[in-house]
Amino acid sequence: MKSERDSGFPGRDAIVAFIRANPGKAGTREISREFGLKNADRAELKRILRELADAGTIVKHGKKIVETAVLPVTVMADITGRDADGELLAAPSEWDEVEGGEPPKIRIHIPRHARPSATAGVGDRVLLRVEKLDDDDGAAYRGRVIKVIDHGKRRVLGVFRALPQGGGRLVPVDKKQAGRELNIASADSMDAKDGDLVSVDLIRTRGFGLASGRVKERLGSLSSEKAISLIAIYAHDIPLAFSPAASREAEEAKPASLKGREDWRDVPLVTIDPPDAKDHDDAVHAEPDPDPNNKGGYIVHVAIADVAFYVRPGSALDRDAVTRGNSVYFPDRVVPMLPERISNDLCSLVPGEPRGALAVRLVIAPDGRKRSHSFHRVLMRSAAKLSYAQAQAAIDGKPDDTTGPLLDPILKPLYAAYAVAKRARDERDPLDLDIPERKILLKPDGTVDRVIVPERLDAHKLIEEFMILANVAAAETLEKKALPLIYRVHDEPTLEKVHALQEFLRTLDVPFAKSGALRPSLFNRVLTLVAGQDYEAMVNEVVLRSQAQAEYSAENYGHFGLNLRRYAHFTSPIRRYADLVVHRGLLRALGLGEGALPDSETAESLSEIAAQISVTERRAMKAERETADRLIAHHLADRIGASFQGRISGVTRAGLFVKLDDTGADGLIPIRTLGTEYFNYDEARHALVGSRSGAMHRLGDVVDVRLVEAQPIAGALRFELLSEGQVLPRGRKRDHIGRSPPRAKDRPGRAKASSKPDKTRKPARKKSGKAKRGKSWKP
Repeated sequence: MKSERDSGFPGRDAIVAFIRANPGKAGTREISREFGLKNADRAELKRILRELADAGTIVKHGKKIVETAVLPVTVMADITGRDADGELLAAPSEWDEVEGGEPPKIRIHIPRHARPSATAGVGDRVLLRVEKLDDDDGAAYRGRVIKVIDHGKRRVLGVFRALPQGGGRLVPVDKKQAGRELNIASADSMDAKDGDLVSVDLIRTRGFGLASGRVKERLGSLSSEKAISLIAIYAHDIPLAFSPAASREAEEAKPASLKGREDWRDVPLVTIDPPDAKDHDDAVHAEPDPDPNNKGGYIVHVAIADVAFYVRPGSALDRDAVTRGNSVYFPDRVVPMLPERISNDLCSLVPGEPRGALAVRLVIAPDGRKRSHSFHRVLMRSAAKLSYAQAQAAIDGKPDDTTGPLLDPILKPLYAAYAVAKRARDERDPLDLDIPERKILLKPDGTVDRVIVPERLDAHKLIEEFMILANVAAAETLEKKALPLIYRVHDEPTLEKVHALQEFLRTLDVPFAKSGALRPSLFNRVLTLVAGQDYEAMVNEVVLRSQAQAEYSAENYGHFGLNLRRYAHFTSPIRRYADLVVHRGLLRALGLGEGALPDSETAESLSEIAAQISVTERRAMKAERETADRLIAHHLADRIGASFQGRISGVTRAGLFVKLDDTGADGLIPIRTLGTEYFNYDEARHALVGSRSGAMHRLGDVVDVRLVEAQPIAGALRFELLSEGQVLPRGRKRDHIGRSPPRAKDRPGRAKASSKPDKTRKPARKKSGKAKRGKSWKP
């Protein structure tokens, strides 16, 4: 093997110097080109880069490599304080301390005449443009505020509970503040009524008793559970009302005509959506390819609502849409990205009505690979609106009055085209995790009726695969035309997470032999090995947590989960701003008319938008999850003392998180309640282990619990464990289990770190005390 000391191979210092001189631009290919390395040298180069990463000298961002603690040009950051000169200091909002050490400091200078959108203060979350400082005088970077994303939380949000003698109490909505009520005097209540959601300023704290607050804003009544989503909406500053200008533009919009469009009204496109879908922005059609050179192949049409025709760059509608970033879906309501006049009317592909669309014609070969594609701006007319279950029932031999006439001419060709496309998908072998998604069904009064896990049908997979093909085609077209775009990217798991997964699988005697580049197929082999085993759900969960989070980026580093080199969101411009940007790019690239991406829009400006909408997407996910937690907590509040079965969904030094089987509700079992013995936290096994008995409570274990407390406003549940822990067979190696017993002064049940340094593990990332639940990448 060639050594780095050989005269023809660059040394480590030279490689690191090149990476330092090209921040965010250096990858394996660029390094090879710089030092004239041949293909035969690639293995040695990758070995050196891997060693540099293990040593913490470099870190990988997508396919690019940077020095540790190097930030991208555009970054989301939180302003943490001021330096001695009064200038603001910030830190990246997301930073992996395992990979990068302590987050770098960013010094922010705000000009005296800064525009209002760039005026920030301590506690604010901001979008910054940063540059590295050569002289590190207390800060590694200089930053300029592009936009304030979220102002600091200087107030407490909660529900007002009136007292008979006047005044009341504030019940905070934040789980971290659960149980810390505030006293509200009558004079400070702003005439709030019992059940009102209010914003309160803290006005006095005491060494004993309740702190006091003053109501500053009444936000709405929570007397009905139909309004429970208001808590998340206001807690996360999700815009609820559109600006008057945007509403006016929406009301004045006129339906699209045939002008500048191809006439596709006779193409029998159909929409297939959930039964409760409020808008229908994608329609599909398939037919056998008549080309004799593609015998056995299919032509698939995917038509997407032409939102760009109505929402023009720089308009009031556009400004509101980019601020929202995406629609937010709650069990009782939708907070749309666009006004209903646009999303539910003019851009909803309802049957029998002419609608403007941007469509892609995909030619699929018999082996499932895409042979070619073309984009068209069309006027279409949906032939039918179907639900997933309705379409599947027809294919399974149970058509109804709507699907009966559609079965042979429309549905069977769609399923046949999917069967062909699935061949290429199976060969591509994307990540295939089995994580059930629950759906809360409400009664007419807004209370929880039941929680279901919808069956995943071929109808779902058909639409998903056709949408993926359309998204890939959009990215390929824009790349070919050398136009900037917003990619949907999903990085491969970090080395640290892969090592942690290997350690965990080793405790189950499940092989995980990594050789060469990471591929989704490596994880799929593990999932296949554990299929049908008692620990199948646990392994699926741990594999999911090892994955990175998908995001939007103007730089392409591929989509690991889908195993695609280039991917962009094109198919839902009604509810995602990224898709609208891609539509505009296609209009500009192909000269398809009005609403195109402006020439002033560059990769640099799109990177700012990508960073912002990645944040709004995560905001929406968190708000949706918290609302589900609150609804379920309300549902279970009158069942204190009842017993339930569930699975351990998280293990931390604070205790065990348990997800109930019937509702999917999450609750905590504090470690102090587990028993009278001392429990060690075993990170490799994802378990808490009794030091005397060896009884182990492990991620994925089926357990019986008793509900002992419910805090509906915070969405918090507390359980008591009824099940016994599993005990390892005598003589089996316990890895980190069974360390020294606790000293007399240690409280029973309290997890305690070993006094000896554990050289087998790297420092864990700092956490807020609660387990990460359901972290996922969304395609």
